[in-house]
Amino acid sequence: MKIIKVFIYIFCILGAYSANATNNHVQEKTVPYQQQKVAFKSGENTLQGILFTPSQSNGKTVTLIGPVGYVKEQAPLLYGQSLAEKGYIALIYDPSSHGESEGEPRRTESAEQKTLDIIASVDYLSSLDNVDQSEIYGLAICQGVNWMIKAVNRDDRIKAMSLVAGHYLDPEVAEMYNGSKERLKEVISKAEKAKEKYAITGEVDYIPIVGSIQQDALLASPHVYDWYIPWENNTNGLGGKWENRISQMSLLDIWQGDVAKDLLKVNKPILLIHSDKAASGPSVPKRLFSVIPTSDKAMVWFEDQFQTMFYDDRVLIKRAVGHVDKWFKKK
Repeated sequence: MKIIKVFIYIFCILGAYSANATNNHVQEKTVPYQQQKVAFKSGENTLQGILFTPSQSNGKTVTLIGPVGYVKEQAPLLYGQSLAEKGYIALIYDPSSHGESEGEPRRTESAEQKTLDIIASVDYLSSLDNVDQSEIYGLAICQGVNWMIKAVNRDDRIKAMSLVAGHYLDPEVAEMYNGSKERLKEVISKAEKAKEKYAITGEVDYIPIVGSIQQDALLASPHVYDWYIPWENNTNGLGGKWENRISQMSLLDIWQGDVAKDLLKVNKPILLIHSDKAASGPSVPKRLFSVIPTSDKAMVWFEDQFQTMFYDDRVLIKRAVGHVDKWFKKK
């Protein structure tokens, strides 16, 4: 149980950022930008997003994806703003079935759908007159890294990617987060039954994202609950339509993932940013980095920052975006 509590604390679903983020007094020369709501299609779904357009573009464009269960007003927002301040056109959005975007069943994590959403975001960006189609890049935070890797492997228009504090879906990580093989099997069995029920009846079983073990919550931690629940009640005043629920069948794509299979196909520039206390722990990202076949890869290791700092600490985010900026400019 101690292991579960430790890793629940750093689980990447904590995509929320605080208006009073740490060290927000840091100042630097930035490029002014416009921030506007946009909408685009992903298959039959209309996705709602925010487009950041700098007054002086550096010619590069980035599509972003965030943690599991996220909405655009959470982790991606500060990254989009920080990129725009450096001259990037940047797009963040609610993925299918989440937030303000269309898609059924609601609050479902689908590896295939999120991959298609990324590709759809590139379709949208490519349609804009001010976007250079040869200069489109991908940035993913936490669990979004898994879907960005899939999308980059499929879509040649994404020239390079940066992966920040990745919650890499890996068999070792799945067992680590669930505490034991037995518990993992139980969680997957319940998810399989929920999927069968949906296929037969159309009814969706949901579990809380934050709550108790008795509720089968994805994260059973009072600390996490206190951190995240203001997004559901909108008591933080930060907006967004986050809900404290996720379809139980979503856990199949989460805990049965094996990102190494996709990393073995990567032939484009890839940057990993991580720390000892970020999601996936200190060893898994290094092991996965070693199997990436492309020689055009780099890894930046921060000190001992917790996962949540990669979502809401403005200083840390600017530092991470600084590395992302250097990486994309080299490409």
